Amino acid sequence: MSSKKALSRTSWFTESRFGLFIHWGLYSMPARHEWVRNKEKISNEEYQKYFEHFNPDLYDPKEWAREAKNAGMKYFVITTKHHEGFCLWDSKLTDYKAPCTPCRRDLLKPMVEAFRSEGLKVGFYYSLLDWHHPHYTVDKIHPMRDNEEERGKNSKRDIRKYTKYLHGQVRELLSNFGKIDILWFDFSYPGEDGKGRDDWDSENLLKMVRKLQPDVMIDNRLDLPGSGDFETPEQFQPPAPLRDGNGDIKVWEACQTFSGSWGYYRDEYSWRERDELLCTLIDCVSKGGNLLMNVGPTARGEFDARALDRLRFFGEWMKRHSRSIYGCGAAPAEFKAPPGCMLTYNSEKEILYIHVQRWPYKFILAEGQAYFDRVEYAQFLHDGSEIDIKGVDAWHMSQFPDSKTLYSFAIPQKRPDVAVPVIEVFLKKQ
Repeated sequence: MSSKKALSRTSWFTESRFGLFIHWGLYSMPARHEWVRNKEKISNEEYQKYFEHFNPDLYDPKEWAREAKNAGMKYFVITTKHHEGFCLWDSKLTDYKAPCTPCRRDLLKPMVEAFRSEGLKVGFYYSLLDWHHPHYTVDKIHPMRDNEEERGKNSKRDIRKYTKYLHGQVRELLSNFGKIDILWFDFSYPGEDGKGRDDWDSENLLKMVRKLQPDVMIDNRLDLPGSGDFETPEQFQPPAPLRDGNGDIKVWEACQTFSGSWGYYRDEYSWRERDELLCTLIDCVSKGGNLLMNVGPTARGEFDARALDRLRFFGEWMKRHSRSIYGCGAAPAEFKAPPGCMLTYNSEKEILYIHVQRWPYKFILAEGQAYFDRVEYAQFLHDGSEIDIKGVDAWHMSQFPDSKTLYSFAIPQKRPDVAVPVIEVFLKKQ
């Protein structure tokens, strides 16, 4: 892959930093995890009742798009087909699709149009797995993995026929919905009783994708080392920036949930606190990454109240602090984060952002000569009010005899009434 070409594909992505993941399918009806078929070992026949009653009558993609935009998100990724095999669009290759359920319509096309109209980039998730397709062989994570009768039918299944179907559906998605910005394949698990590049014919799949949409970003889950445009840590925050062999920060995106599952889960009570979710976004950007935050809509087609509460919390903070997120990344190594803070940095404008998670008394103390050499002016980002940068006075400095480079930002005793206060530090141009 040409590094120059890869960079041109990802430049908008590293500018955006914040996106919306949407997991939506038949699993919203049992409402107890998107892997409900796997966890409860449900057969196609048992699962059919959800297909026969799927009717999201309250679905309004324009409302979804508005909520995403107001939250400060710049792109979205939708599960066009998850592991259950159900398709949101009017695929010509199967009847296991939304238009054949009681809802009687393509659900993907109006969604793409709605998000585009709000200015968001478009991403398609497509499951490499398909537990419904008749030629998808039973393996170690298939719902029928412990069913000997179904295992025995593998001799009559032809994975090559499934692979042809997979390629055909990806061709549809890349041919019938205009420009697609992200293609999120999920996932490979090579080895004994698993599936990987040979099962998906990943090399030819990748060639087809690049031919149909040369500028689309592709994730790293095709089991083809070096083929992905970005890394995808899932439900995990890297402890440090992800770097390549040259020490440069890779393009990466953490995908995270508000709770513990991706699909709508009615009785899940492990929802994360709003402040912690916000700090997850800041943490990603401080390490040069993106955050793809997930919502699992209900079976009637709505974002539930818990999801809306968190999206709007993001939006309230982003309204005044987005400058510290968009176009930002990891700070230069010479700038160390003060205790209880995280740093983001806009390299084009040479502005450093100090995100204050723990509010100290009187001073934010920063270690390093770079602060003395480079700081020109500082202000709170939420209201543009000046922060005193005169430095620690001699009396206070005498209490830190071992630190000759302790720089201070004088702050009010009372913490500003925002979720995470941010100090915008304008640096002298180099």
